[in-house]
Amino acid sequence: MEEALNWGLGVVRGAQTIASPGLTLAMKGLSLLGTEWFFLLALPFIYWCVNRNRGVRISLLFLASAFFNLWLKDLFAQPRPYQLDPKVGLAKESSYGLPSGHAQGSVVFWGSAAPLFRKPWGLVLAILFPLAVSFSRVYLGVHFPTDIFGGWILGLLFLALDYFFGDRLERLLDQAHPRLKVAGAALIALAMNALDMRDTSLSGVFFGAAAGFAFVPALAPFKNEGSAVQKTLRFLVGLAGAALIYLGLKAVFPAQGADLYALFRFLRYAALGAWVALGAPWVFLKLHLASRVEAASPTRTSRSMRK
Repeated sequence: MEEALNWGLGVVRGAQTIASPGLTLAMKGLSLLGTEWFFLLALPFIYWCVNRNRGVRISLLFLASAFFNLWLKDLFAQPRPYQLDPKVGLAKESSYGLPSGHAQGSVVFWGSAAPLFRKPWGLVLAILFPLAVSFSRVYLGVHFPTDIFGGWILGLLFLALDYFFGDRLERLLDQAHPRLKVAGAALIALAMNALDMRDTSLSGVFFGAAAGFAFVPALAPFKNEGSAVQKTLRFLVGLAGAALIYLGLKAVFPAQGADLYALFRFLRYAALGAWVALGAPWVFLKLHLASRVEAASPTRTSRSMRK
């Protein structure tokens, strides 16, 4: 491993031979496209304003991928380039390096979002964005090439699972009772917490979102269609509600280091996930920012079945 890290450090130094203040600023901006903040904006936007079903699928896949990334980082406990050579540190991170979360997240997000774009643009974006974001991480000295390769491999693995089993799983879940879906989400969240109790945020948002998605068809069956103004207002109202929940609960729940902090952190992020999945769409319908999906009448259903 030491030999691989030394080789990777040489690659980082080579990438920085073209360094300049302007390029470094550009690389930091490009790197933002692989952060959790970008995905926290992009995922709700797709779900609320572009394609509800695809938004559900991308969100759950991405959250599962992000959890495994953090778990593997702690498992491998590999250093970052600037920890071996401080001179290459053009940025800093608080976690371990392998696998790269930016690389893995970009592959999963853009790969699973590709069907939303016209061909061949979906494929082009699914290739260019992960490559560009990954290069920015090497340039900034926060990842070795091996970190990037690990993130790509894991990202492609999640995409393969979605490609081969996603449609089948989606049909199965469509037929399941909402309470059964919630029970399944609870078991998955419990498994996440069992694997890593130090950070219960991802397990919380996964449970809240999955539970919310389960009840949307019955309680808030919204359509993505609408004017540009409606979609903009949806996005702004949804984000405002998310900020209110996140900041409000953070202010009243126990702070880090207090008893039951992990539990209340889980609850805070579960509430956030439930708002995005169910609460915001319910509000959209009440404010007439989205239209309701009309249930098929028995007569229409029987006619379609005869056809």
